[in-house]
Amino acid sequence: MENKIGIIHGRFQILHNGHMEYLLEGMNRCEYLLIGITSPDSNYTKYTAANPHRSLGSSNPLTYYERFEMIRLAMLECSVPRENFDIVPFPINVPEKLFNYVPKNGKYLMTLYDEWSREKYETLSALGCEIEVMWERTNEQKVTSGSEVRAKIISDESWENLVPKSVYRFIKTNEIDKRIIHNSKEV
Repeated sequence: MENKIGIIHGRFQILHNGHMEYLLEGMNRCEYLLIGITSPDSNYTKYTAANPHRSLGSSNPLTYYERFEMIRLAMLECSVPRENFDIVPFPINVPEKLFNYVPKNGKYLMTLYDEWSREKYETLSALGCEIEVMWERTNEQKVTSGSEVRAKIISDESWENLVPKSVYRFIKTNEIDKRIIHNSKEV
C-alpha cells in the first residue's frame, strides 16, 4: 500500500451497495481515506450537461448530514476503524473551493462510468491532482444507483437489498423514505 491518504468522492444520494464496493476498494488502496460528499449544499450544486439530472432537487433529497451519517454507519458496519477515514464536503462543481476541504497532495481515487465521471477526472487533472482510476465500467455494469434506489422507494418496491443494513435502518428510522415519496408527488 503506497498511498497514505486516499481521497474519494460521490453524491451518495442514497448510499448503496455499489458505493460500498467503491469506498471499500478505496480503503484498500490507502492508509487513511477522506470520503468527499459532492453537492454538500445547494450553493455547490450546479448544472452539468454531462449529467443534467444531478442538479435536480428530486435527485438530491438528503442533506449533507444525512449522507455523512449513512457513510459513517456503513463504514463501521463493514468493520472499517473510525480512525482510518473521515467524511468531508467535496465541492467538485466549484473546483476553486475544493482545497479548502481536501489536500492537494493525496491520491484521488476514482471510477469511470460515463461522461460525468470523465468530466470530474478532467477537472481534478486540471487542478494538478494525482489520480488513480480504480476501474472503468459502463453504467450498465453498475451494481445499482441512487436513482434506482429512490425509484424503488417511490414505487413501493423492495430496496432493502440494494443498501447496507445500517443505511436501510437509518432511512426508515428517520423517515427519509416518506420524505422521498412525498417530494416525488410535488414534482
